[in-house]
Amino acid sequence: MSILNRYNPFPSRRSVVYARHGIVAASQPLAAQAGLRILQEGGNAADAAIATAAMLNVVEPMSTGIGGDCFALFWDAKTKRVSALNGSGRSPRAASPEELRNRGLTAIPFQGPLPITVPGTVDGWASLLRAHGTMPLAHVLAPAIATAEEGYPVSELIAWGWQNTAEKLKQAPSGQEYLPGGRAPSPGEIVRLPTLASTLRAIAEGGPAAFYQGDLARRTAEFVQAQGGWLAAEDMAAHTSTWDKPIQINYRGVTVYECPPNGQGLAALLALNIAEGYDLAKLPPESPDRWHFLIEAMRLAFADARYYVTDPIFSNIPLAGLLSKTYAEQRRSLISPTKAAAQVTWGMPLEGDTVYFSVVDGQGNACSFINSLSYAFGSGLVVPGTGICLQNRGAFYSLDPSHPNHLEPGKRTYHTIIPALATRGGEVWLCYGVMGGFMQPQGHLQVTVNMVDHGMDPQRALDAPRFCVLEGRRVAIEEGTSEELRAELARRGHEVAYTTGLERGLFGGGQVIARDPETGVLAAGSDPRKDGCAAGF
Repeated sequence: MSILNRYNPFPSRRSVVYARHGIVAASQPLAAQAGLRILQEGGNAADAAIATAAMLNVVEPMSTGIGGDCFALFWDAKTKRVSALNGSGRSPRAASPEELRNRGLTAIPFQGPLPITVPGTVDGWASLLRAHGTMPLAHVLAPAIATAEEGYPVSELIAWGWQNTAEKLKQAPSGQEYLPGGRAPSPGEIVRLPTLASTLRAIAEGGPAAFYQGDLARRTAEFVQAQGGWLAAEDMAAHTSTWDKPIQINYRGVTVYECPPNGQGLAALLALNIAEGYDLAKLPPESPDRWHFLIEAMRLAFADARYYVTDPIFSNIPLAGLLSKTYAEQRRSLISPTKAAAQVTWGMPLEGDTVYFSVVDGQGNACSFINSLSYAFGSGLVVPGTGICLQNRGAFYSLDPSHPNHLEPGKRTYHTIIPALATRGGEVWLCYGVMGGFMQPQGHLQVTVNMVDHGMDPQRALDAPRFCVLEGRRVAIEEGTSEELRAELARRGHEVAYTTGLERGLFGGGQVIARDPETGVLAAGSDPRKDGCAAGF
């Protein structure tokens, strides 16, 4: 039997990348190379992470940037500890749900000025460097600044995504900064972003103060308010990132870490806790039982996460109860082995568009990092003459005053973007994540199960076809699965949507780096659903 057939029945589209001194796995090759360059210059995982993040702002601008938010998990090889960075912004102080309800709105729109929250990315970058980096911000931003000034050829899937959102950018005149020649670029076409380069250079020279205070903050606030939004210069000046204690569970001897709420990493851990009650290792990867159990576990986890996840400063989230094995047993008992639940809701435990990339350096430090504008090009608004695309993360607030995540001034909202880390035997094992909206905890669940229960390597764990739970009993199933599997899931009551071609983007894009604690050898995979790669030395 071949190695391929032993670990994964699905044809692998790429091979594993091995290295000893450091690896960067990202959704775009130029970004992976920027991070690798920093590692080769002697920087560590934190330094390389910020270089990669900044380059992704340039080469994948619809997905990420300084107008968005970020989160990170960092494993310190010396202290053997994981720390969680929350680089998400808060709602403006003038935010008023009453005003929106008076306008007849039942939800915050995903486009325009109303969903704009304070961009947390720049302070998040600086905070990671201050806590764990070895290089100055100016040095790690240099590759991105040079690329934005000199230009780069747009890669294929990024060009496709850019073209699909061109109409959104045309809604405001400043959106033309990302439509060279009045249109979205084609694959291989050289794009220069001089206004973004100028802004990144100002941040490199002046640090986060250049972004949150002074001219850039004033121009950003005045622009948003002129469009009818709430963001003020005072909101920008008051912003700070926070360092939190990560949440964690033990899954079959592997400790899996996620950032705590306001991120939805809770959903991944809830689903893994439920899945642990099934002997998945004895089920082939395409077993209908395996897929059914994981889908139902994910549905239950989402029901809890969508109710409980919010800013913990504003709401008491019963994390200990939610993450207990007792609660997992309670939720697991709701799963029928032969039938999809018609409806799932949140439980009551007892108290007791986006980029993801992964960096591990030669010393064993690991940085799991995610950066996002939320939807493609965020709110669709670009601050004139700056290249700052403003996110639309505020659309995730509820306008229902009884919901924990309802809109309040100065509050962080439910966040979809989540990084992950896993340790085994007290040493870092996996630095990984899967980007893509509500696909992210589902990707974490499926990649973790692939590696822990089925012994797949990082690349095959990413290659394997995925499911994506939608609303109700609807679930998208990726191409590469058998007709027999899909038919059996449908027989059990799942409303199956078979998804092929470019629509496979629904299943997100992941990066995984695994580390052998005995040899220090790094093994990486990069999702074939994206344009990226893993690069090491």
